[in-house]
Amino acid sequence: MSRTLPPGWYPDPDAPHLERWWDGTAWTDHRRSPEGPGPPRPSGGASGRAKAVALTTSGVVLVAAIVSGAYALARGDGDDVVADTAPTVATPPPSTAPSRLDDELDGISLPLPDGWVPAKYVTRDNVVMTTDGGRVFTHTLPADSGASPASLAKNDIPQAADSSYGGIRNHRVVGSERVAVAGCTGYLVRWRVKTAQGSEGYVQSLAFTPGPGGPPGAVVVRFAFDAGPDGPPLADMDRITDGIRSVGR
Repeated sequence: MSRTLPPGWYPDPDAPHLERWWDGTAWTDHRRSPEGPGPPRPSGGASGRAKAVALTTSGVVLVAAIVSGAYALARGDGDDVVADTAPTVATPPPSTAPSRLDDELDGISLPLPDGWVPAKYVTRDNVVMTTDGGRVFTHTLPADSGASPASLAKNDIPQAADSSYGGIRNHRVVGSERVAVAGCTGYLVRWRVKTAQGSEGYVQSLAFTPGPGGPPGAVVVRFAFDAGPDGPPLADMDRITDGIRSVGR
């Protein structure tokens, strides 16, 4: 909406101690002291500079009126009006959840995908991280085991399936391959299992031998993911596998 300043006496922009007649479109040459007589007859045109000053003064007066009105609304002056203020939205603090989990017992560091949390207590041969419908376990085999990562993974997967779900009725191999883990050669075996109660899940055994500076012997990482909407996305199994590092690297 456009608003203009009505004709009248206003502080002279060139001499603030005087008042000057504004004819509604431009400043005239008529000036007076603040207690002077009434308005003179409107004069003719005004200079470009006078028009510019008048527009500036008009804008200042309009802004002052808007600010005063807003302040009155905020205080509820006059009409029991309550200011319509937007609700304050608190900015949530940045997440402090760790992005990795260091398993000092087995000398490896694992990534923590969204939704995964470290287990409260980490003990040998126990779970190290969990999420809804998902668990990850780690343990280190004796240094003199002498078996290849492929043999270790294939020998471990039946025990991993039984300890994770129990009462396995049947299984299907959905993955069996060599992989690079923590800069070393590893091997994984992944099964889809079905229990006698009818529930299903995915179990994976990943075995590798850490390089220099790592723990002696081979490390086996077990995964147990419930199948279907009750379990985590199977892609998390790949993300964790690909992100395993030696502690300190």
